[in-house]
Amino acid sequence: MKNLIAQVLDKLSEQSRKEKSREADVPPEDRMLAITKETGELINMILRLKKAKNMLEVGMSVGYSTIWCAEAISEKSGKIITIEKNPNKIKRAQTNFEKAGIADTISIMNGEALQILTELSLKKEYGEFFDCALIDADKENVIEYFDLILPLIAKNGIIITDNMLYPEKYREQMKKFSEYLKKNPNLITITSPIGNGIEITMKIQ
Repeated sequence: MKNLIAQVLDKLSEQSRKEKSREADVPPEDRMLAITKETGELINMILRLKKAKNMLEVGMSVGYSTIWCAEAISEKSGKIITIEKNPNKIKRAQTNFEKAGIADTISIMNGEALQILTELSLKKEYGEFFDCALIDADKENVIEYFDLILPLIAKNGIIITDNMLYPEKYREQMKKFSEYLKKNPNLITITSPIGNGIEITMKIQ
């Protein structure tokens, strides 16, 4: 891993730790709500094993997860399309991407995820375009996000969903999401306890 990327990831990881422990007093709307380092490492490895080139992310926040993905994607001269509605977080993410030296790998779409995903689904060029997707946004719409993303994923592509186990207040809802996926014969899905819990789903048809 390049030094610039490692430095930015370390800084953001420490900021996330401080926010979670309440050492840093940050307004709720500006909190990172980031994946864990272990989750980032696993996603990075999955992207490398898949030799993924094109990726979609729902819920960029300040770019911590995006950088973990871009570190792997950039080696294949790939691109990440990431969606975020908070203007302040977008500004912070852009600064982080510049510092990490991976800004050219990332295209940010500002707005409501459901609307943007609907627009992408209507464009033929994005049909089965993405090798991988990461869902780390509001949990209320997780099934809707997944259903809009699935046609955009290539065969044998991967969709990763965060927060399957933590925070606990979402656990029952995310369990229902996992059960929903398991009913689809065109998917293989598992829940991993790494980090906050992630669902790793492969599109097999």
